[in-house]
Amino acid sequence: MNNPSIVKTEASEPFLSDVKTLRARARMHIEQGVVSKTYVGDVARTIDILQTVLATELVCVLRYTQHSIAATGLASESVKSEFAQHATEEQEHAMAVAERINQLGGQPNFDPNGLASRSASEYATGADLTAMIRENLIAERIAVDHYRELIRFFGDNDPTTRVMIESILAVEEEHASDMQDLLAMQAPAKR
Repeated sequence: MNNPSIVKTEASEPFLSDVKTLRARARMHIEQGVVSKTYVGDVARTIDILQTVLATELVCVLRYTQHSIAATGLASESVKSEFAQHATEEQEHAMAVAERINQLGGQPNFDPNGLASRSASEYATGADLTAMIRENLIAERIAVDHYRELIRFFGDNDPTTRVMIESILAVEEEHASDMQDLLAMQAPAKR
């Protein structure tokens, strides 16, 4: 073998590193936690980006929670329930993002000061049920576009963050679809 760090297995599948190399690398710079020599992303930039994602998710939690309480009207009970469920799922996203920021050595920013300016989406309440649904759909569309962009950005440089954002994106797409369905029910297409 020309490269001593590549070991051939019985099935002739090469490993990138032999066990001794992996063990030695693991002992180096242990204070950096998960950020090792094999992490090829920009840690500081990733943390900054994730702070924006965290703020976006927190704004969504607040908006959906407010809507779940303030919604009124004949069909409001089922919609309020949907808003409450979405608020719970957005909270789960926020916690996952905060945990990832922490894993990368950052401190998640939960400070309410500046939350709206750090968020990709806006906090908008809406005067009636239809306006609330519309505001949530707009916010979900913003999140979907933003997260798709981030998935491309992280690519293979940070697969863990990319996979996390992909899983969040799937739920945000579902939320957008739910809001689209609710909007259609509130304002049926004119014939």
